[in-house]
Amino acid sequence: MGLVGESGCGKSTTGFTILQLFRPTSGEVLYNGVDLAKMKDKELRSIRKNIQIVFQDPYSTLNPRMTIGEALSEPLKVHDLLPANEIPARIAQLISDVGLNPNVSNRYPHEFSGGQRQRICVARALASNPDFIVCDEPISALDVSIQAQVINLLMDIQEKYNLTYLFIAHDLAVVRHISDRVIVMYLGKIMEIAPKDKLFNNPIHPYTTALLSAVPEADPDRERVRKRIILCGDVSNAIDPPSGCRFHPRCRFALPLCTESEPELKKLEDGHCVACHRMEESIARSLVDPQ
Repeated sequence: MGLVGESGCGKSTTGFTILQLFRPTSGEVLYNGVDLAKMKDKELRSIRKNIQIVFQDPYSTLNPRMTIGEALSEPLKVHDLLPANEIPARIAQLISDVGLNPNVSNRYPHEFSGGQRQRICVARALASNPDFIVCDEPISALDVSIQAQVINLLMDIQEKYNLTYLFIAHDLAVVRHISDRVIVMYLGKIMEIAPKDKLFNNPIHPYTTALLSAVPEADPDRERVRKRIILCGDVSNAIDPPSGCRFHPRCRFALPLCTESEPELKKLEDGHCVACHRMEESIARSLVDPQ
C-alpha cells in the first residue's frame, strides 16, 4: 500500500500511529481484529515483533556505539526469539539477505555508506520475522543512484518473507513501481484510494489529478505536451483546518457545498474510493483535462 501526499499532510504520523509510536487521540488501529490503540505498553511488546518500521534516515536510527551485529541481535533478544547460540547464524543470514557480506557484522554504522546503512535498517526490521513493515520514505535520504537498488531490495524481500508494506513516499513514480494500491492524503484526510493502475490511469479527485500532473514523462515528446496543473495557495494550517472539504481552498472545482460539508469517502468499484462531492457527476475526464 503506497501512501502519498504533500509534506506535512500526516503520512509519517499515520505510520507512527499504526505502530503506536504516537498514541491516537481517537479512532481505532486494528491489527488482526485487535485494537492496538487500547493495548498497554506491556501488551504491545508481544505485537511489536510482527509490525516493524524502516525509518527515513538510516544513520540517525542506528546506535553509533553498537556494531551491526549487536544492532541486529537486539530484537532477537528483546523478544526472546532464538537461543543465544543461534543468534550469530541468524544475523549472518539477515545481512546476506539484504545484499551485504556477513563479515561486516563487527563494523560500526559510520563505516558504511548511506545505502548500506539503509540495507542494515531493513535487516533489523526483518530480524523478528514481521508480517507488516512501515517504510517511512526509506529512499528519500539516499543518492538517486542508490534508490533503485534499495527499492529492488525491498521488493525482493517482500516476496521472500511474504510481507505487507505501508510505503510512504513523495515520488509517485516509485510508488507506482512498488505498490499494489495507493492512498492519496491531504491535510490528514484520505482523498482517494485505488489500485495503482486505476489511480494513475483514471484519477478522479482533483488533488490526485494535480499530483499526477507533476510526474515527469520519460518520453520527451510526451513531456513537451504534458499539461501541469498548478495548485494555487498553500496547504492550510493542520491545527485549524478549513471547514468542509479540506482541499476546497485550492480546488478549481469547489462548490459552496464543499466549504460547508466534509465529503464522505465513497466506494466506486474494485476498491476505488473517493472523497469528493462532485464524484457522482462523472467528471473524471474533465479533471484529467482542464480544457
